[in-house]
Amino acid sequence: MQEQWKTNANHKRSIVSFSGGKDSSLALYHAMQTGEVIGLIVMLEEQGQRSRSHAMPLDIIQAQAKAIGLPVLMASSSWNDYEVKFIELLNQAKQQGAEVLVTGDLDMPEHGCWHDRVTQQVGLQLAMPLWLRPHREVVEEFIQLGFQSIVVTVNLKLGMNIEDLGKTLTLEYIQELENRGIDPCGEGGEFHTTVIDGPIFNKAIPVRKLNIVYHEEYAFLPLELDQI
Repeated sequence: MQEQWKTNANHKRSIVSFSGGKDSSLALYHAMQTGEVIGLIVMLEEQGQRSRSHAMPLDIIQAQAKAIGLPVLMASSSWNDYEVKFIELLNQAKQQGAEVLVTGDLDMPEHGCWHDRVTQQVGLQLAMPLWLRPHREVVEEFIQLGFQSIVVTVNLKLGMNIEDLGKTLTLEYIQELENRGIDPCGEGGEFHTTVIDGPIFNKAIPVRKLNIVYHEEYAFLPLELDQI
């Protein structure tokens, strides 16, 4: 059963859980290569202005979706009603013809997988094209495909520095991260990225970098859409 998680999107209509970062973008790329993607699912914070997972501004997510050419199903939620709202979106997607939910998870445990539970509840299959792949291989594929992404969040307690904010993921840079003992995918929560260009985009997303914000052990580089 679980082995099919890697290939469940093949030749099927899917909806992709999208955060605007590198893992969900690469999973989306694979789903588009092997099947038909009918839209993106994005969960927003309660105020509805930022994505819940990566605190990505709504206008950047909408610009990404427009450049990818896919509609977005969105819902605002608190952590308390996250599951209810997510299931509502899955039901909407199913009514629109989706058969599979695609996520960018790499290391999801086989048992107790939340996405597995909610998709079963709705009657969708689950696909994780990157599941159990070596992290270095995943991030190298992402870079070699021509995706451009910027480091926008760092955890200062996990080996990341302020200087890492705003860096573009390159083969040299991920080697430097590995040399520093950091997972090149940031799967331990070391960093998050925003994807601004790549093979699924019809044009790059123009962004402006704002002033760094600090919160507990995190530092954030806020981006805004450059409207020029």
